[in-house]
Amino acid sequence: MSRDRGPRRLRRLDRSALIATSVTALSLTASGCMVVHGEREVLPATTKAEAAKALQQFTNAYNAADKAYDSSLDTAHVTGALGAIDAARLKAGKANSPSGNASHTPLKLSDVTYTIPKKAGWPRWFVADAAGNKGGTARWLFVFTRDGMDEPFQVAYLTLVAEGKVPEFKKDADGWAEAVPADSTGLAAEPGDLSKGYASYLKSGGDVFADGSHTSVWRADRAKDAIRPGLATQYIDEPLANDAYAPLALRTKDGGALVFFATHHYVKETAASGTSVPNPGDAVLALTTGEIKQSLMMEFVSNEVAFDPPKGGAGDQQVDVIGRIQGLTSAKGS
Repeated sequence: MSRDRGPRRLRRLDRSALIATSVTALSLTASGCMVVHGEREVLPATTKAEAAKALQQFTNAYNAADKAYDSSLDTAHVTGALGAIDAARLKAGKANSPSGNASHTPLKLSDVTYTIPKKAGWPRWFVADAAGNKGGTARWLFVFTRDGMDEPFQVAYLTLVAEGKVPEFKKDADGWAEAVPADSTGLAAEPGDLSKGYASYLKSGGDVFADGSHTSVWRADRAKDAIRPGLATQYIDEPLANDAYAPLALRTKDGGALVFFATHHYVKETAASGTSVPNPGDAVLALTTGEIKQSLMMEFVSNEVAFDPPKGGAGDQQVDVIGRIQGLTSAKGS
């Protein structure tokens, strides 16, 4: 699983591996059947048994796709940010190794906790928090979503978070979690605004986001890359928050929220006259159209998870981005 934070790490792509639901109740009455519509009723997104089954199905499909470098084997189990990142990774792998992934190591998950919110309307979704055999001691956070009873659960977000950084979630007496609306105003920032706010922060800075490896450190690294001798690097950051990329948030025990969201990034490298853009490596070239003469435009999709504290609460009132995975999805030379 690669957590590439900029063009400096593109050469490592060749060694990298990437690593809700409505229950429509049907009850019989003396006079016949009564349907409780999932789009109106507040219901758990799924059961823990169904969540465990979805995670196992995803893991099996992901491992098969990774071994064969064949996105058709897991496309039914991924969507949104992870879907875009995973499809590009597999496409590049297949181009460079048509016979499959010789270094494939199956992903194995353990110590899984399922957090399932009660909510009305679609999508229905849940979070699986697991230990993995890759990524060291980091926790693997999967967000599974689906838009209808007849559709499978798919992983829209996948992030790795340092051990001990996942907050405790608010749950009711039955153990169900609480989904936080995108327009919730009781937080330091509305969950629905985080994608746009993060893109703006990367460009101009600001005080909405706390300092850290995915905020102030990343901005500093990009500033250094932008002034390398003989090579100009430009960045364009855009929000990505519609449809399968919509942010999803869970209420934490302290009244805040853990928010999953996505962003879109472009990095353009332009070589000075008489020089050339550094060789980006086979994985990047596999996703590149056009001829790299003097410039290379790379397109990335990133998915983030952030702790959004309660407004007016004690302590730091800044949004803390605690995990991020970014993947190259295409590139164009000119």
